[in-house]
Amino acid sequence: MKMLTRLSFVGAIAAVPALAAGRRTLAAEELPKLTITKDPNCGCCSGWVEHIKAAGFPVEIVETGEMNRVKARLGVPRHLAACHTAEVEAYVIEGHVPANAIRRLLAERPQIKGLAVPGMPVGSPGMEVEGTSPEPYDVIAFGPTGETHFARFKGADPV
Repeated sequence: MKMLTRLSFVGAIAAVPALAAGRRTLAAEELPKLTITKDPNCGCCSGWVEHIKAAGFPVEIVETGEMNRVKARLGVPRHLAACHTAEVEAYVIEGHVPANAIRRLLAERPQIKGLAVPGMPVGSPGMEVEGTSPEPYDVIAFGPTGETHFARFKGADPV
């Protein structure tokens, strides 16, 4: 019986690295999919998509020339509109919202409709301009009770 116990113990110890590796993989796979709707001719949208993919989010791309209809259907206020719109779980992501803000949104799960970065701030994910410093910009939370400041970024970094 002692050999079986030792063998079981050795087997369990040998399995620890594999289990730990499996957990790392599972954690990456647990990120929810972003369904991103964009105009087929928009280059900055593709840059933002690459930023989201690099952060580990799975994505599905839907291309349409009817972006205003998509924004209206999802309840994006006109003054917060940007060039692309994404859906993740029950939230709307409008514009060049950094992946870190989306991760925080999903961790905190506030009672809002979504997040927006209005316009196209220079240096925001997908709007990088070589030789130009990123400008600071705000991520706005919006929903039925109004709008609030959610985060401030410079480039993809919180400030």
